[in-house]
Amino acid sequence: MERVNELLAALGIVAGSQTVLLQGIVAVGLFVAILGIAAVFRPSTAVQIRRMQAVASPLSGRDIVRPWDNDPTGALRLFVPHSGTERSKISARLRQAGIHKVNALRNFFLVRSVLALALPGCFVLAVWFNQSLPTGLSQVLEPLSRLETPQAFMIAVLLVVIGFYGPSAWLSSKVAQRRKSVTRGMPGALDLMQVAIEAGLGFDAAMNRVAKEFGRFCGPIAEEFTILQLEIQAGKPRDMAFAQLERRTGVDAMASFASVVQQSAEFGTPISQALETYSIEMRLDRELKAQAKANQLPVKMSAVLAAFMMPILLLIMLTPIAIRWVTVLTP
Repeated sequence: MERVNELLAALGIVAGSQTVLLQGIVAVGLFVAILGIAAVFRPSTAVQIRRMQAVASPLSGRDIVRPWDNDPTGALRLFVPHSGTERSKISARLRQAGIHKVNALRNFFLVRSVLALALPGCFVLAVWFNQSLPTGLSQVLEPLSRLETPQAFMIAVLLVVIGFYGPSAWLSSKVAQRRKSVTRGMPGALDLMQVAIEAGLGFDAAMNRVAKEFGRFCGPIAEEFTILQLEIQAGKPRDMAFAQLERRTGVDAMASFASVVQQSAEFGTPISQALETYSIEMRLDRELKAQAKANQLPVKMSAVLAAFMMPILLLIMLTPIAIRWVTVLTP
C-alpha cells in the first residue's frame, strides 16, 4: 500500500484523493468483471440453438447433444480465439477428455484467462497490501514483502505462464488418461459384444448392452458407445457416426473397430467373427508392445547404472593412487 501511495504522490495526486481514486478503480474493475461474466453465461437466443435445445431436452442431463461452438460475440472475444481452427482443435481435445458440456469450450478459455490474471494479481496484492491483511495471514505472507522488485516481477511472470498453460497441461493429461483407459478396455468390450451378438442380439442392441454393463469397468467406452447409438437413433448416417466416434476418442483401436464394423456390414461377413478376430489381434498387439518395452529396459538401465556406478568405480580406483601420491610428495 505504501508503494501505491508513493506512486500516486509522484503523479501529483494528494493524499485525500488517493482513497477515492482507488475506490473508483476497484468499482470499475468489479463492474467490468460482472458484465463479462454475465455475458459469458447468458443463454443464447439464436433460433437454431433454441430448436436444438428443445429437441435435446430429454438428454440435457447428459449434455451429449449440443450445438457447435460458433464465433465468439461480445465479451467472449476477450479470451476466446477468433480462429475457427484453434477453437475446433480445443473442442476436439475437450471431447477426447470426456468433457461434453454445453459451454465447455468457452469455459475452458475463461478459466485459462482468469487464472492467468488472478494468480499474478493475488501475488501482487499480497506483496503490496501485506500490512493491510489480517494478522495471521499477514505473518504468513510476510516474506513476500521483503522481495525485491525484479524478483516479484519474475514470480508474477511465472504465475502468468502457469495460469495460462496450466489448464492446457491438465487437459493433455486428461486426454492421455482417457485414451489409455479406452485402449485397455476395448478387448473386453469386444468380447462382451461378441457374446451378446452370439446370444441373439442385433449389433445396436449388443452395443447398448455393452454400454450398460461395461460402465462399471470402463466408463469412457460405455459413454462413447452410448453417444454413438444416440447419434444413429437421431438419424445420422452410420459411417458419419463412426467417423465422429474415431474423432471423439482419438484412439487407433477405436478407429480400427469402426473400420471392422463397416467392412463387416459392407461385405456381409459375420460381425461376431470379425469382433473375435480383432479382439485377438488387439491382445496380441498389446503383448508385443509389452515385450518391446521389456526389451528396452536393459538399454535404458545401462545409462542409469553407468551414471551412478562409474563415479564410484573411479573413486575406488583413483583413491589409492591419490593416497600414494600424497605420501610420496609430502616431505
